[in-house]
Amino acid sequence: MSDTATADSPTHLDDEAALDAFLADHDRALVEFYTDGCSICASMEPVLGNVARATDVAVALVNPRDDPPLVERFAVQSVPLLVYFEDGEPVARKAEGFVGADDVLAFVDAADE
Repeated sequence: MSDTATADSPTHLDDEAALDAFLADHDRALVEFYTDGCSICASMEPVLGNVARATDVAVALVNPRDDPPLVERFAVQSVPLLVYFEDGEPVARKAEGFVGADDVLAFVDAADE
């Protein structure tokens, strides 16, 4: 397992290729799709840092605005969008605005079952 899986903060990914590489490196991953200027998205980053420290799930952030294929591929209609992946495949989604760390951890636990 790579160091990013136990990082204290989410990994920032630049594009679809970086996301695919990240997912290939981790059996379980939580990815936030965000946009610059989204204050709710920005407020989620410290929450996701707490999630990264509290679990062995790899956590990353990606801005799909600069990579339109990501918007279509993951049907991003609003941000922040949390997507939980197992073995590179999306298995759960949550797009409810700001979500606290306890709720994100519960989402991950439920998706992981």
